[in-house]
Amino acid sequence: MSAADPPVPALAERAAACAERLRAADRVLLASHIDADGLTSGAIASNALERAGIDHETVFEKQLDEESIAGIAAREFETVLFTDFGSGQLDVIADHEAAGDFTPVIADHHQPADADTEYHLNPLLFGIDGASELSGAGASYVLAHALDPANRDLAALAVVGAVGDMQGGTEGLTGANEGIVDHAVAAGVLETRTDIALYGRQTRPLPKLLEYASDVRIPGISNDEAGAIAFLSELDIDVKADGDWRRWVDLDDAERRTLVSALLQRAVSSGVPASRIEELVGTSYTLTDEEPGTALRDVSEYSTLLNATARYERADVGLAVCLGERGAPLERARTLLRNHRRNLSEGLQWVKTEGVVEEDNLQWFDAGSRIRETIVGIVAGMAIGSPAVDRSKPIVAFAEKDAEHVKVSSRGSHRLVRQGLDLSAVMREASRAVGGDGGGHDVAAGATIPSGTQREFVAAADAIVGEQLE
Repeated sequence: MSAADPPVPALAERAAACAERLRAADRVLLASHIDADGLTSGAIASNALERAGIDHETVFEKQLDEESIAGIAAREFETVLFTDFGSGQLDVIADHEAAGDFTPVIADHHQPADADTEYHLNPLLFGIDGASELSGAGASYVLAHALDPANRDLAALAVVGAVGDMQGGTEGLTGANEGIVDHAVAAGVLETRTDIALYGRQTRPLPKLLEYASDVRIPGISNDEAGAIAFLSELDIDVKADGDWRRWVDLDDAERRTLVSALLQRAVSSGVPASRIEELVGTSYTLTDEEPGTALRDVSEYSTLLNATARYERADVGLAVCLGERGAPLERARTLLRNHRRNLSEGLQWVKTEGVVEEDNLQWFDAGSRIRETIVGIVAGMAIGSPAVDRSKPIVAFAEKDAEHVKVSSRGSHRLVRQGLDLSAVMREASRAVGGDGGGHDVAAGATIPSGTQREFVAAADAIVGEQLE
C-alpha cells in the first residue's frame, strides 16, 4: 500500500476539500467530544494541524448544544473544526455560519441533522455506517491523511477511537475501519493477531483476567476468584513468576495455546453455547510504540484509560497522553482510571439493587445524582449486558446534569437495530417533544432534557420504539 492511498476512497474528495479549507485558515478552533473517540479525534486533528503549521486552539465539550455552540462562536475564530460531533447539530451550526460567526469544518460520524454545510466529512453521507464502520476518530484520520499522507502514524489513534466507540467485535474492525487498520499496520505502529478476546491482556494478573471476563460467562471461573485460581493451578504451565501471578502478555505462544485450549474445554463441558465459545478468541490490536505490559500497549485498555479522563473534567490529561506525553499526565490518567472503575462498579451495583422500570417497549432507571451524568451511559451499557436486565428491550438512563437539566443515555443491541431500532431518532424526537435535544447512533444515543420531564420523555420514547419495532 502506498502512503498516498486514501484510507477510505469514498471520502477522499470531501476530505481534500475540508483539508484545503483548513490550510486557508489563519487559525482554527478545534472542538471535540470528551469520550475516548472524541479525545482521539481531537488528538489526531491537533497533531495534523500542528504538523501542517496551522495555528489552533483545542476545546472539549461534554455535549454540543445551542449554548455550547454559541460559546464557540463567541471565541471569534474564523474557522472551527468539529471532531466527533457537529453533524447532529448542523442546523444550529448552519445558523451561525449564515450569520458569519465562523466557517465550520466537520469530521463526524453521527446522524446528521436536516441541514448541511460545504465542509462536512461524515461516512453516513457516502453510504458508510457511522455506528459500526467508521468512528469520529476515523473521520478525523481521513481528514489528517488528506492534509498530509505522512500522517499515517496517526491511524493508530483512530483504531483506539473506533474500539473505544464499541465498533467491531471479536472479528475485529470492519468496513471503512479496515482501511485505517491497514494504514496503521503499514506505518509500523499497529500489530494485529488472533488472540484470546479478554480485556486486560497487558495488565491484569491471570486470575483477574479470567475472573472479570464476563462477556462469555464460564461457570466456576467467571466472577469466581477462587474458581479462576483453581483452574489456573491445574494447567501444565507456570502461572506464577517469583511468587507473583503472571499476565497474559508474559506467556509465550505455547503457554497461551495451552491456556486457551483448557478454557475452551471448560466452556464446552460447562454447557456454554458454541456461539458464545467462539467469542473467546478474536482479533487483537497492539500499539507497537508503547511499552509492553502497560495499558497503552493494548487498544482496548488504552481507550478505557482515555474514557477515565475527560469524563471527570480532565480532557487535558487524556489529550496529553494521546499527544505522546507520559510521566505526570499518564500517572494522573491511571489515578483517574482507578476512580472511574470504582464509580462504574458502584453505579452498576446500584442499578442491580434498585432495578429498572419496565415499559411496553423499553426499560429505564433514574439515577438522579447517584451516578455521574458523564458515565451513566456506560453504566447503562454494562447493565444491559448483565443478567439483571432484559436484553430484548433498549434501556434508557437518566442522571442529573445540573439544577435545570437531566442527561439521558440510551443503549440497545445490534439485534434490535437489525429489527428497526434507531436510538438516534428516539433520543432526538422524544427530547424535542419535551423541550430538549439529542441524537447519536442507532445502537447508542443521548439527550439533554429539562428537569421534571422524565416521565413525559419515557412515554414519548416508548411510543417511538414501539413504532420502530413493529
